[in-house]
Amino acid sequence: MGETAQKLTKRNKFLRGFETFGRSFLLPVSVLPAAGILKGLGSAFTNDNTIEMYPWMGNEILQFFMGFLNMLGSVAFNNLPVIFAVGVAVGLAKHEKGSAALSGLLGFLILHSTLHFLLDSSGRLADSSSDQLMAESMQTTVLGIQTMDLNVFGGIITGLIVYFVHKRAIKIQVPQIFGFFSGPRLVPILIMPVMAIAAIGFFFIWPLLQSGINMLSVAILKSGYFGTFAYGVIERILLPFGLHHGINWPIRTTPLGGVFMINGQEYAGTINAYMAALAGSEPIDPLITRFSAGKFIFNMFGLAGAALAMYVTAKTKNRKIAGSLLLAAALTAFLTGITEPIEFTFLFIAPVLYGIHAILAGTTMLVAHLAGAAFLTPTGHGLINFIIFSVLQGTRTHWYLLPIIGVFCFLMYFMVFTFVIRKFDFKTPGREDDTSTIALHGKEETRKKMGIKTLKDNDSETAATNSSVLSLHDQAEALITAHGGPENIVSVDACITRLRITVKDDSLVDSETIKNDLNAMGFTKSGMQMQSIYGGKANQLKIEILDILEMAD
Repeated sequence: MGETAQKLTKRNKFLRGFETFGRSFLLPVSVLPAAGILKGLGSAFTNDNTIEMYPWMGNEILQFFMGFLNMLGSVAFNNLPVIFAVGVAVGLAKHEKGSAALSGLLGFLILHSTLHFLLDSSGRLADSSSDQLMAESMQTTVLGIQTMDLNVFGGIITGLIVYFVHKRAIKIQVPQIFGFFSGPRLVPILIMPVMAIAAIGFFFIWPLLQSGINMLSVAILKSGYFGTFAYGVIERILLPFGLHHGINWPIRTTPLGGVFMINGQEYAGTINAYMAALAGSEPIDPLITRFSAGKFIFNMFGLAGAALAMYVTAKTKNRKIAGSLLLAAALTAFLTGITEPIEFTFLFIAPVLYGIHAILAGTTMLVAHLAGAAFLTPTGHGLINFIIFSVLQGTRTHWYLLPIIGVFCFLMYFMVFTFVIRKFDFKTPGREDDTSTIALHGKEETRKKMGIKTLKDNDSETAATNSSVLSLHDQAEALITAHGGPENIVSVDACITRLRITVKDDSLVDSETIKNDLNAMGFTKSGMQMQSIYGGKANQLKIEILDILEMAD
């Protein structure tokens, strides 16, 4: 029994570590959607092929404005390593985030300045006037510093090192005479020698690590269609546990997603490669987009088919009520790519359906890859981003494949879900035996029973003026109580849609109250971390709770 408990503890630690690693990407990548839209629009209207097809776009004022947008978006994508260095450090730091940010930037500069010094002193500095020699020597220029090409990994590792130094340094007690340099002021001071030592390690170890990363990257690329299918299945399975970021962002921003030669220059990671490809006129390699194109299709069409299946299998008298719930969730996924409302609808009612969804999602990604779909987005696989990053970019993206494959994806989801729901009598919305719960105030009652709410419901409840709606402060206080009180709460965090509260004793957590009375769309846990789905309100609740608990910076 003791050995089993120990194994569970190790497993939970691994999951928490993997989740923390994935969550550390959230802050730095939060800038990518906006930067991507700017670059996508700019690229679409300044591309030579587009101007050739639509000569009116050659207007000088329009070209100047769109070139300006393209430049703004490029700033983020051209400086991802330093953005990750600062963002990861800030995202992981629980206190004194300003100190973490300064240390992240300083650490990044120390890392690459030291590498430049070592390369120069050892006579290994490549001729910077030759892109080919720079690439062969695995060197690049970062913020004007010629250094080893660490890609985004350099920023991520810098951020992680800063986090561990920061975590310990802010608690160090220094002699009173040096009291001014204690706490957050000590962190950047310690970062300088620590990152210099790390740079020495990189100098000797990175060439071997880079070779290993290149081999892994090649293996992923050569995994071909099976790799695309497996990625789709695994990514969906990890999503309910909040672990999907751990595989998404390394693929999108590091050499693990592939290293692609575009217009004579190498680009690592699928996002960087796609953005570079949009600026050119050559056909876009579907290998760049194979982990993204299929997501548009099952988000926009597949989940709509699943929603329709749940609607037609509902009892006739309940269809109006169930339909309003499913339509709102399906439209959210179709337009914005936010899928949690509808996915958690059948996840919490019938987990088997979610497993089937994961397999169908992988199949859709495989078909999109086979067909040569070549569209991608930094984040948010919905209609809005599809228009910006696919349709406006011309036929090079093969955007027309989406509605064609989408029809078959819709039918596949609809038929499979309809058969499985009826075969196993899953109690999806509208199929409940106890219909009294949806006879009056059906939408609210049904969602309360399922323990979920759509983003639309959550927004409307927040905006409501009746006295039964909790204010943000009251809701935060109620959440503290539902998690066992202040003394049971270890830390509070949030990602894009989830409020994450780590507790000492999970038996004190009242998940039913959180779901039924405190407007959570869904609830799950990872080890001792309680995760409540609140959509865009999650970060507001986090800040309010931290203020109440006096845990804020």
